[in-house]
Amino acid sequence: QVQLVESGGGLVQAGGSLRLSCTASGSSLRVNAMGWYRQAPGKQRELVARITSAGSTNYADSVKGRFTISRDNAKNTVYLQMNSLKPEDTAVYYCNMGIGTVGYYWGQGTQVTVSS
Repeated sequence: QVQLVESGGGLVQAGGSLRLSCTASGSSLRVNAMGWYRQAPGKQRELVARITSAGSTNYADSVKGRFTISRDNAKNTVYLQMNSLKPEDTAVYYCNMGIGTVGYYWGQGTQVTVSS
């Protein structure tokens, strides 16, 4: 069983920054695309950012220019640098990785709360 462990969430004032990390455990993992999703209470889970194995990225329009996704393949880790945070960014953030031919795995979620 592959486990994805997230860290870096917390409480921050509007305009502040946070950096989320997500690391996959396991031996000889073949990690394909990595992504970050978020879900606010009463809302559907939405894609925030995605990065392919080749390093190509895409972002939700709502975070473009403020968030940056990156990866460290040697550490099986994906990061999300979040700058200029807004209250509407408040949500539980989940990382996701496609691993080999097994399928997709999700992190446990980390709470990000942005105060006014």
